[in-house]
Amino acid sequence: MNIVKNKYTLAITLIALVGFSACSDKKQKDEIAQTEKQENAIDTPSVTVVPIARGTLNSTITVPGELVPFQEVDIYAKVTSYVKKLYVDIGSEVHTGQLLATLEAPELNSQLAASESHIKQQEAVYFASKATYDRLLSTSKTPGTVSQNDLEQAEAKKNSDLANVDAAKSDYKAVAANLDYLQIRAPFDGVVSSRNVNLGAYVGPAGKGSDMPIFVIQEQSKMRLVISVPELYTGGLSSKDEVTFSVKALPNRKFKAQVKRLAGALDEKLRSERLEMDVYNKNKELLPGMYADVDLPIPSHDSSFIVPKTAVVTSTEKVFVIRVNNNRAEWVDVKKGFQAGGNMEIYGELKPGDKLVAKANDEIRDGQPVRVGNAGNAMNTGVDSTTKKTAVARK
Repeated sequence: MNIVKNKYTLAITLIALVGFSACSDKKQKDEIAQTEKQENAIDTPSVTVVPIARGTLNSTITVPGELVPFQEVDIYAKVTSYVKKLYVDIGSEVHTGQLLATLEAPELNSQLAASESHIKQQEAVYFASKATYDRLLSTSKTPGTVSQNDLEQAEAKKNSDLANVDAAKSDYKAVAANLDYLQIRAPFDGVVSSRNVNLGAYVGPAGKGSDMPIFVIQEQSKMRLVISVPELYTGGLSSKDEVTFSVKALPNRKFKAQVKRLAGALDEKLRSERLEMDVYNKNKELLPGMYADVDLPIPSHDSSFIVPKTAVVTSTEKVFVIRVNNNRAEWVDVKKGFQAGGNMEIYGELKPGDKLVAKANDEIRDGQPVRVGNAGNAMNTGVDSTTKKTAVARK
């Protein structure tokens, strides 16, 4: 009985060992198949491709700007004097030729009187020499009475005295002109933004009185919006471009301005081009010195290719895209252009219709075989395909 039982137990054990061995073989085969599948996937990755075409990609960059007066002038005193009377103050609106202040310089009146006396003195000398010449000229009509030399010397003396009279009159005009500088007038319509003197203050071209201007006048009804555009974005700028901008004081308002003046050269330090826009400010909502965030449209070049940004690989060595040709990967060196949304401009040895890997990386090696999956949608490369705002940091 025990022998039969042992034989039965041995048979069951053998059957279990055979079944376990079969399961182990099957698991091992599955693992080998999975490894082979992974190795094949690494050796021949599956990729999605997108065709490329030429187009334009309009972009908008946001750059910091500053509002400055269209005209601004510091007014100083030309002659040494004292402030006699002030007719305007900070914030006063003035018009061209309006009297702003009067100065006094008593010594100018003395100089003017001295110049006037000098004129009379020179005129008296001239009249005497002229009378002498006239008498000699009349006498010389009788032959032998007056030598020709005496007559010529008398005439030269008369002309010299006449020149002295003219010089004295010029000196008088110069002193009289200085009196006009004692009246300070506005050179253009504007607003007095600064006043640095009080009644009785000493002003003039020298000394502490000349450190600060008497007035600062700004034209605020029309202002300049000044921005600096980085070198990368200067290629497509035009004087016909229109920009929008906002200021922190009025965050819910959008203002428009048109580009009027381009510097035509880059600043040597910032490597940027200066642009100016005219801003009309009749309601005085905007103030000089305000900072503005300016949205500047930057048109693209017609000869560029438009691709998804994911198709461009930037490594430590190069920037490239991966073109699929006969189921093999080809690295093609490119240069980046503008970016807008998920798209990017590129320049390189490509042609329309080339198929690029939509999601490229440097793990797909140059010359490696690939399997092409479902092709991606063609890029929308119309004239205004995509627009994006790109912020440029303040410097």
